[in-house]
Amino acid sequence: MNRSLPLILAVALFMEQMDSTVIATSLPAIAADIGTSPVTLKLALTTYLVALAIFIPVSGWMADRFGAKRVFALAIGVFVVGSVACAVSDSLFAFVMARFVQGMGGAMMTPVGRLVLVRATPKNQLVSAMAWLTVPALVGPLVGPPVGGFITTYFSWHWIFLINVPIGLLGIFFSGRVLPEFEPQENERLDVRGFVLSGFAASGVVFGLSVISLPALPPAVGLATVMAGMAIAWLYVRHARRAERPILDLRLFSNRAFRSAIIGGSLFRIGAGAVPFLLPLMFQIGFGLTPFQSGMLTFSSALGAIAMKFIASATLRAGGFRLVLVLAAVLGSALIAANALFTPATPPGAIIAVLMAAGFFRSLFFTSANALVFAEIGERQASQATAIAAASQQISIALGVAVGAGILEATTYVTGAPLGLDAFANAFMVVAMLTALAALPFIRLPADTGNAVSGHRRRRMKDEEQALPAE
Repeated sequence: MNRSLPLILAVALFMEQMDSTVIATSLPAIAADIGTSPVTLKLALTTYLVALAIFIPVSGWMADRFGAKRVFALAIGVFVVGSVACAVSDSLFAFVMARFVQGMGGAMMTPVGRLVLVRATPKNQLVSAMAWLTVPALVGPLVGPPVGGFITTYFSWHWIFLINVPIGLLGIFFSGRVLPEFEPQENERLDVRGFVLSGFAASGVVFGLSVISLPALPPAVGLATVMAGMAIAWLYVRHARRAERPILDLRLFSNRAFRSAIIGGSLFRIGAGAVPFLLPLMFQIGFGLTPFQSGMLTFSSALGAIAMKFIASATLRAGGFRLVLVLAAVLGSALIAANALFTPATPPGAIIAVLMAAGFFRSLFFTSANALVFAEIGERQASQATAIAAASQQISIALGVAVGAGILEATTYVTGAPLGLDAFANAFMVVAMLTALAALPFIRLPADTGNAVSGHRRRRMKDEEQALPAE
C-alpha cells in the first residue's frame, strides 16, 4: 500500500477535525474581540455543523460529476478561504458566515477524502489504509482544546485559523502530485429536490441537537427544530423510494454489511461524541484541574488510538469483522462506564491507562466499521456510501453531545444541586449503555462477512492447509 496516499488525506482531515473543536476553548477571547458574548458566539459552532449537514449529501454526486481528486483539492481551498475569513472577522455576522464557508469545505473533505482512498486502495489493503485515516477523527477532538488554549493564551486567537493556510496549501500541492486521477463519471443530473429535502432534514436535526446541548437559544427551539428535521427526513425517504437516482440512495441499506456498519457505527458514535464533551468538563469542574491539565489527560486517548493502527489489519485477519466489532463495542462501552468511577483521588496513572485503552478500542471499532461500509458494495456505489456514512456520523456525534449535556442538566434539575461528580457519573453510565447497543447489529452477521477486506477466511484456510497431514 502507498502510505503517502492515506497520510496526505489524513493530514487534511486532521486540519478539519481539530479546527472544529479548537474554537470551543477560544470562544471567550474571540467574543470579546468582536464585541459579542461567548453564549451568542456558540452560533458559530452550530453554523459550522449546519453547513456540514447541508453539503455532505451532495459530496458523492460532486465527486462523481467532477472527479474526486479535483473536488478534494477544491474542498481544501474552500476551507482555507473560510479560515482566512474567520481570522479577519470583526463582527458576529462576519464570523458566522466565515464558519459556514469553512463548513462547506469540511463537508467535502471528509467524505470525498474517504472516497479517494476507497477507489485507490485494493480491498485487501483497505483496513490498513482506513486505520491511518481514522486517527485524525479521534485525535483532532482531543488535541483541539489544549492547542486552542495554548495559542489563545500565548499568541492570538487569529492564529487558530491562520495556521490552516500553510497546511491547506501543502495539502493541495501534495494531493495534486500524489492522489490518482479519477475520471468524472457520466451520471444523472443533480437530484435537486432530494438535495433540498436532505439538506433541510440533516441541518434541522443537527441544529436542533446543537441548540439543546449548547443553549445559545431556548431548548424548546432546539426540540422543535429536531422534530421538523425528522418530519422532512420522512419526506426525503418517500422521495428516495420513487426517485431513479436519489442524492442519497437508501437502497444501499438492503446490503446487510453496509446496514450493520451504519447503524452500529451511529450507536457507537453517541459515546464518541459525548466523551470529548464530558471528560474535560468533569476534569475542570469536578476535579478542579486547569484546561491544560485536563487536555494532557484526555490526550492519552489519542495515544491509544495511534497505537491501534499498527495492529488493526492483523486483528481483523485473526478475528474477522463480526467478532472484532462486537468485542470492540462491548469493551469500548465498558471503558466509557469506567469514567464514572474517576474521582479527584484516582491516581493520574490509572486515569491515563483507562483513557489509552478506551482510545485503542474506540479506534479499532471505527477502523473496522469504516472498512465494513465498503466491504461488500461495488465501486460505483462507493460515492453514495461515503455520503451516507458521513451524514450519519455528523448526526450521531451531535446526538452524543446532546445526550451528555441533557443528562447533566436533568441531574442538576432533579437534585437541585450544582453540577458535580454524580451528574457526570450518571452521564457516563447512560452513554456507555447506549454505546454497548452498537454490538447488536453485528452479532447476527455471517461469520464470513467482509472477508475479502479483512482477510479472515484466507488466514483460516491457510492455517487449515498447514494442519493437514502430508501425503
